[in-house]
Amino acid sequence: MSQTLIGSVRGLARRVDWYIVALFGAIGIAALVPAEDSAAEAVSWLTKLAIGLLFFLYGARLSPQAALDGVRHWRLHLPVLALTFAAFPLLGLAARLLPDGLLGAELTAGVLFLAVLPSTVQSSIALTSLARGNVAAALCSASFSTVLGVVLTPVLAVALTGGGEGGGIPIGLGQLGDIALQLLLPFHAGQAVRRWISGWLGRHRKVIGLCDRGSILLVVYAAFSRGMTTGIWQRVSPGRLILLGVLVAVLLGAALLLADRSARALRLPRGDRVTAVFCGATKSLASGLPMASVLFPADEVAMTVLPLMLYHTLQLVVCAALARRLSRTAPPAPTSAPPPVPAASTPAPPPTPPRTGRR
Repeated sequence: MSQTLIGSVRGLARRVDWYIVALFGAIGIAALVPAEDSAAEAVSWLTKLAIGLLFFLYGARLSPQAALDGVRHWRLHLPVLALTFAAFPLLGLAARLLPDGLLGAELTAGVLFLAVLPSTVQSSIALTSLARGNVAAALCSASFSTVLGVVLTPVLAVALTGGGEGGGIPIGLGQLGDIALQLLLPFHAGQAVRRWISGWLGRHRKVIGLCDRGSILLVVYAAFSRGMTTGIWQRVSPGRLILLGVLVAVLLGAALLLADRSARALRLPRGDRVTAVFCGATKSLASGLPMASVLFPADEVAMTVLPLMLYHTLQLVVCAALARRLSRTAPPAPTSAPPPVPAASTPAPPPTPPRTGRR
């Protein structure tokens, strides 16, 4: 009995995404021990350094060739990019149709910001692989989306949120300088030195992964720590959280449906359809959190990233279940036929001696 219980606990532990647990743990620590005064200033500077390091590593790890290869397969990548940077923002604008005060300006801006984020690289590849789709195409599509997102996401976010009015992004030389120094410059610096450090990064993936995730956890702690000092939970009622959860679920469902229907309309093969679904419907938490910290005022970041964190959690749960279902319905992998076995050679019969008759 005890062995069965231990096995069940271990199985449950393997299914838990501990990174999601750590993200919400960072929110809990910020709620219990928020950084204030000089500690808040130190956390702010550390967060800026972490964001710069994150985008430097993104640039150093993303292969420009992998991104450019996506252009060749335009029938797949064009609908993915159209969904990510055109259809999804239009879906996000539906949040503006809600009555004033129902969701609030800051959460509405967060939904719009979520809608303009690029696809996630790691999750797209992992989900495509699990569903037995075209993994190479997923790598190209997600990489291309990330490269474009470094430029397109800030531009679209500013355009959709209204330039600082009612939860939007304020536009000024300071904000433009932060975008250049913390996002664009580190990313392009990583691209410039990639040829010399890509091998080292490949050999130390675990360390780089810990650096990535640790930096994002620091961004989450800093955002919600500042949110605690400005009374975030007094501004977000349980009713608003429920409404936000429903809206995020509708966005995910609509994105999955649109990605699948557009891929079928283009008559893509099954493997490419799987890639289109997961690259078109997923959003990057790793890119979104640091971008939000740069784009939005510090007092609003915690509220702004709430839709993204809910969407990220939901997309992992829903897309993982969808990938498992697709893997069960995938056609069996073709197996090569065994080479024909040569027939056993039989010795030629001895020549028949000529018959001589008696005279």
